Amino acid sequence: MSARKLENSRQAIEVTQGQGSQAPYSDARTESQEALVRRLWLGPAVFLAGPANVVMQMSNYPVARGITESKVESGSVLKHPFKRFRTTVGYLDISLFGDDKLRADYRNAINGAHRHIHSTDASPVQYNAFNRHLQLWVASCLYYGFRDMTIGLHGPLTDQEEEDLLQASSRMGTTLQIPAEMWHPNRQAFETYWADGMRQTHWDDETRAYARNLVNSDFFPGAQKVFKVFFGAPMRFFNIGFLPRELRDELGLEWTESDERTFRRLMRLLGTVSRPLPFALRRVPTNWMAWNLRIRRRLGKPMI
Repeated sequence: MSARKLENSRQAIEVTQGQGSQAPYSDARTESQEALVRRLWLGPAVFLAGPANVVMQMSNYPVARGITESKVESGSVLKHPFKRFRTTVGYLDISLFGDDKLRADYRNAINGAHRHIHSTDASPVQYNAFNRHLQLWVASCLYYGFRDMTIGLHGPLTDQEEEDLLQASSRMGTTLQIPAEMWHPNRQAFETYWADGMRQTHWDDETRAYARNLVNSDFFPGAQKVFKVFFGAPMRFFNIGFLPRELRDELGLEWTESDERTFRRLMRLLGTVSRPLPFALRRVPTNWMAWNLRIRRRLGKPMI
């Protein structure tokens, strides 16, 4: 196949020893990295870029098959979109701003769901949700989305800010099973990794249809379809805008130069409006979702 080759299935089943082991974190951030993340983070942008980021993750074929074949219905965006929103957005906030204890507890909760996500004899490619190479791709997509959002809102970053943001974002992976030393050591290494990933994308009919459903907001079940009536068109516009060009082309999503200009103007406007706001407001709704997870933990309820 033309993209992420099936030889990569060897990596897809390279499951780490001691699934869900509670290894100590070694991903401390410097003060400048901490300040940068707080200055750049804009919680409301997750409404605009969230589905697009899942589509990016799905460009890795084993990841895509893990999503489409998952038997964990409680976490399916097609069946429980708002619960999936709560847990995913909560993960972003906890991974970036949570303390080590909260991150460890949420990692254990995620492990409970991930134990059920693995390939079967009927799967066209082998995968396992504990595989660190697949988790690295997912975390790298989250970082790419964060950086892309930041540049759209505030303009280009300096070289030092680029490096600081990359290293500060390692927690998007280490809050899963990725050891800190597996994260991209510098921006050049990430760009090489990302370009290789974009060259090796692969879709089948099922994963392509699933991705297009996400872009088109066709995942709301039952009475929740009313949300698409009001928000479907703008969500689709921003989802396509946040996708890399390679993925738009592969999914057959039309995007004109006029669309790109409008998208960039709207992002700059959102950046201008949001910059003066205090961090507590710019963090909404991700901090709300993180508070919800803290409350569930305190009440003894499942975090996922």
